[in-house]
Amino acid sequence: MSDLSEAGRHAAYWRRNLQYLAILLTIWFVVSFGFGILLREPLDAIRLGGFKLGFWFAQQGSILVFVVLIFVYVALMNRLDREYGVEDEASSE
Repeated sequence: MSDLSEAGRHAAYWRRNLQYLAILLTIWFVVSFGFGILLREPLDAIRLGGFKLGFWFAQQGSILVFVVLIFVYVALMNRLDREYGVEDEASSE
């Protein structure tokens, strides 16, 4: 019976992990492809630091958002690891 509950916890852990990945990758797609390519012309009416906003998203914005999303993913996974009791030995010290 404990093997079944352990398998259920494992499945729930990975299901939540995949949900996090799907949400974060969707955000990155919207920012990089949506803002940088599809919505570039309307966003070019707005200036950011002297550059058109559509150009900024295509050149730097999607990269910066990706880096921020990496840190968000790390924080989410650390919280998920603590919740399911699978944290690293090094991080629990």
